[in-house]
Amino acid sequence: MAALLHRLGRWSAQHRWATIVVWIVVIASVALGTATLSKPLSDEFTIPGSRFQTVLEDLRREIPEAAGGIGTVTFSTADGFTEEQRRAVADVTAQWSQLDGVIDATDPFATQDQLDSAPDRVTAGRQELDAGRAELEAGRAQLAQGQDELDAGRAQLQAQQDQLAATRDQLPPPAVAAAEQQIAAAEARLSAAEAELVQGRGELDQAEQQLTAGQTELDQGGRLADLTAGLRQVSEDGSVAMTQVRFESSGGQLDPDVTAAVQGVGDSLAAAGVQVDYSAEIVSDISSIFGPAELIGLGVAVVVLLVLLGSLLAAGLPLLTALVGVGVGLGAAMSLSSVVEMTSVTPALALMLGLAVGIDYSLFILNRHRLQLAAGMATRDSIALANGTAGNAVTFAGATVIIALAALGITGIPFLGTMGLVAAGTVAVAVLASLTLTPAVLSLMGERVLPARQRRRLTRTHDGAHGWAARVARRPWLAIAAVIVVAGVLASPTPQLRLGLPDGGQEPAGSTAYRTYDLIRDNFGAGANGPIIAVATLDSPQTDEAALTDLQLDIAEDLKTADGVRYVVPFGVSDDGSTLAFQLMPQEGPSHESTVELVDDLLAGAADLGTRHGVTMGYTGQTVANIDISAQLGDALPVYLLVVVGLSLLLLLLVFRSVWVPLLASAGFLLTVVAAFGGIVATYQLGIGSQVLGVNEPGPVLSFLPIILIGVLFGLAMDYQVFLVSAMREAYVHGADARTAVVTGFNHSARVVTAAAIIMVSVFGGFVFAELTMIRPIGFGLSLGVLVDAFLVRMTLTPAVLTLLGKRAWWLPRWLDRVLPDVDVEGAGLARTLGPAEGRGRHAARV
Repeated sequence: MAALLHRLGRWSAQHRWATIVVWIVVIASVALGTATLSKPLSDEFTIPGSRFQTVLEDLRREIPEAAGGIGTVTFSTADGFTEEQRRAVADVTAQWSQLDGVIDATDPFATQDQLDSAPDRVTAGRQELDAGRAELEAGRAQLAQGQDELDAGRAQLQAQQDQLAATRDQLPPPAVAAAEQQIAAAEARLSAAEAELVQGRGELDQAEQQLTAGQTELDQGGRLADLTAGLRQVSEDGSVAMTQVRFESSGGQLDPDVTAAVQGVGDSLAAAGVQVDYSAEIVSDISSIFGPAELIGLGVAVVVLLVLLGSLLAAGLPLLTALVGVGVGLGAAMSLSSVVEMTSVTPALALMLGLAVGIDYSLFILNRHRLQLAAGMATRDSIALANGTAGNAVTFAGATVIIALAALGITGIPFLGTMGLVAAGTVAVAVLASLTLTPAVLSLMGERVLPARQRRRLTRTHDGAHGWAARVARRPWLAIAAVIVVAGVLASPTPQLRLGLPDGGQEPAGSTAYRTYDLIRDNFGAGANGPIIAVATLDSPQTDEAALTDLQLDIAEDLKTADGVRYVVPFGVSDDGSTLAFQLMPQEGPSHESTVELVDDLLAGAADLGTRHGVTMGYTGQTVANIDISAQLGDALPVYLLVVVGLSLLLLLLVFRSVWVPLLASAGFLLTVVAAFGGIVATYQLGIGSQVLGVNEPGPVLSFLPIILIGVLFGLAMDYQVFLVSAMREAYVHGADARTAVVTGFNHSARVVTAAAIIMVSVFGGFVFAELTMIRPIGFGLSLGVLVDAFLVRMTLTPAVLTLLGKRAWWLPRWLDRVLPDVDVEGAGLARTLGPAEGRGRHAARV
């Protein structure tokens, strides 16, 4: 590998313009692909096949309007709404309902009027039913009286008929005819009266059916009113109103054009004196992943490069290489966003890592080249050798980062795997840019990369008696104890780690998304910010509407008995009557521990509830999704940690051909991880120092942060391990005693590793105040992790332990030595294949 990279570096230096033009063409092609093929990213985190995802897909199929995307809007005034302002709000919600891409938006005041009048309507309904029953009873009494009169008439008629039959022979014909006419007339009157009674009886039966239906509807209305007790659309003091806008698009990221149209219409209310605020779903803008804070981090990195390199020209090279690597890597990823689902965090993570490693990797090659120039080596020979030695280490270090990121796919969580692959791809491009573009630009710069005054400074010897490592070596036990104490203090909050996904409470304090969240919490209850959706699927469709409503209310009443449910709103029935949807409002917010317990209880009792009502119960919605995803990520964490630690042991065994060094490196990595976790928990979950870092409200730690942190820190920790310890090993192999080898190797690499670590801390630190809220704790964790790993673990703990181990630090069983391939990370074998001039130059650079 070292020889191959040596040839690549020489070719790139000799064909510098061709190399640069190739990169320009690649950048232009990627830019064109990004402009034409990319699509908006999403804030939706899904896991295909998971419980909440399966239920959501069923809901989308059966009741599409109930599964659409939802955004919340609040309206507020200082002294309550005037009639004119109410009409203006009603007009705006009506306009929203007419927008393409919007299902509907309700007038909060009309809805509240309905909620407020519900008890009166129930009372009035009961009075009407009572009056109807009284009329029904009176009608039945009249029917009974009419039946009695009819029966008496028929008895009288029968008597007349009997009398006529007995006296017919005695009466003259005219008298008989007159009697028969009289009897016929009476018969007609009685038949007409009987018909009226039958009609009256039918009307009364119909009225009774209507009263029964009315009673059923009234009872169901009363039950519904009890279920929704506490539901409000307008605050009790009348100063805040809220409504939900239902969108045709579903998922965490709504159509930006539609949400922009919603905001455009809503902002017209400012003229009426109404403050309008929108939830994060509506105002979320993830088109920009690079803001002022990140620029400050880059500025600090430039300052560090200037201090280290002493030249603006030289300092610009690592930054240029990093920007090219990030631009190509991110551009290619965004071009694929039309066919691959990506979350908003995906490019942000790739940007963060690409910038950090791109600067550092180019810096390592540049620094080796400068040392060799100072030792008298020819420019192109030095470029090629730097690429074969430092470039070899860069390749291995980059490979560890790439492997750790790509290994995120073993979690079985697609969005996390995609995130890891995009970041890994960006790091791979950064490595390629460092190995090709850096030599080409160095060839253009020539000796200007190293002014004469810097030659004298860089040719100073790195002896084994001075510097930080020498002081550590004199008191190794004290150094070890100090590192353990500091790391232990940082790690102490780690056992309190609680995973979750951010809600509106984590948005910046002055943002409209946070104001919406806060207004809803204060005026309508925290649970209104994160409702839970319950879905009941019937074993067979129900066609009787009243029976279906009774079943819906029965299920809703059982759901309301769950501890932590404030109210339940039945809000959807499928066309075929086979699926019922409910909205449950928790007592607390979506990320609160009680809400997590509520979801766990609901999921645990789903089977019993379903059996009781002859349905299959499921739960979904963003709150359930966040909790379910967090639980699955927590379950995947130990497996991933085991894989990464095992991988680190294997890789370091190959690199350092030692048993103790890999064990020390892995133990140090675990120390770094728990310290970083502790700092994150303290700041973002417990709120210690949160105001300084712009944390609005403490809450659970981002659920996928621990896995990402483990993967990224593993790769970066191995970077520093390779660049520091490989120099120690090479000094030992070349004849230095164990203690001197530790100090000499450390002194050779410490300056550039220190600068690289500071650069990484600065770049990651810039993301602590990123535009995208979710990326902030990742930036903080990585910044703290690099700080701990570089300065405590690699530059203090490692030399202290290696000093105590002495020769045993480099022990490897003979049988294992024969089995393991020689990867030659530092390119030591390359020197044996080079000419005398390059060999002498390299040796001088190593002194």
